[in-house]
Amino acid sequence: MSEILVSFDFPADAELIDLARLTRLAELVLVSENTRWVEVGIILTRHHRMSGLNRDFLNHEFDTDVLSFLLNQSDEGIEGEVYVDVETAAERHSEFGSTLEKEIQRYVVHGLLHLAGHQDETLEKKQAMHHLESRYLEMDA
Repeated sequence: MSEILVSFDFPADAELIDLARLTRLAELVLVSENTRWVEVGIILTRHHRMSGLNRDFLNHEFDTDVLSFLLNQSDEGIEGEVYVDVETAAERHSEFGSTLEKEIQRYVVHGLLHLAGHQDETLEKKQAMHHLESRYLEMDA
């Protein structure tokens, strides 16, 4: 059975984000991208955890808003994790004319697109991923 697990790794206000809606959005993205999954964890976290993950697993010494880890890929589907920096979303959402919840959703979609095989190492690919992010957010509206 396919499962999407959404959780906070810090004490958070339960009303910060609609976790059920976030789960439905994640399912929409994965199904639409023809990505079968066994288990995908979406972990809402803070700066210090993101910095540690970025440094320890990717050897990056800079901040990031979302990280994806493909843990396993088999005939049954993928297993992966998406880490979202809620503090970055809180700091930056107004810069994009967005709400905190929509910014978190955008980060989740971005991370899931990486698990589905999309890359963003060039400007053209970044723009394509941003377009997909916007499309999925509009579909979920």
